[in-house]
Amino acid sequence: MVFKHIAASRGKGEDFFVDSAATTYDAIGCPIHRGTRSALVRNGIPFTEHVARLVTADEYGSFDFIVCMDDENVRHLARIFGSDPEGKIHKLLEYCGEARDVADPWYTGNFDETFDDVMRGCTGLFGTISEESK
Repeated sequence: MVFKHIAASRGKGEDFFVDSAATTYDAIGCPIHRGTRSALVRNGIPFTEHVARLVTADEYGSFDFIVCMDDENVRHLARIFGSDPEGKIHKLLEYCGEARDVADPWYTGNFDETFDDVMRGCTGLFGTISEESK
């Protein structure tokens, strides 16, 4: 939702297909967490209903960028896809020059810290994609 908002605010919303999927079965079928909803509302980010689904191996070829929040998801994606021959899998904060994981509110309870990480990462990702398309 954050990346979609950034792209739309720059007049590029229609240029992207953005999707979200889980790498484990933990949250399959669950809607957006209430803490995430609250952070989006507080920061003026519109959102649509979304229910967690599992990423599938055949999706690798459908995306130019496969972005995840942490090292655990990188490992899960490599297992699901079998490998990453095109180097598409990256952690979100790599796009703003950081190697660390996005703060996980499941452990911290701090959805604002997570939102800040996601906003910085998505802004960096948008800049990277914009540069690559020139």
